[in-house]
Amino acid sequence: MCRNIKPLFNFAPPATDADIRAAALQFVRKIAGTRAPSKANTDAFERAVEEIYESSKRMLDGLVATTPPRDRARFEAMKRLRYKTAERR
Repeated sequence: MCRNIKPLFNFAPPATDADIRAAALQFVRKIAGTRAPSKANTDAFERAVEEIYESSKRMLDGLVATTPPRDRARFEAMKRLRYKTAERR
């Protein structure tokens, strides 16, 4: 589940709200140990996603980069290459 969370800071183009929300959802899924909550737990699950999204958004907005932004497409291509190389072993 959490392996789908990508670094979001200091990239060009910058992370979108959808990227931040997806990371928050993956985090809550990992913590809860389930992909989808039961009806009884839906409100708590969704509230947690929203709170983590807001907190993450504030953090990303407040961070200061000291290096130039990384190219997101190049970063993802390198990640895929490392993954394929690891599969062959």
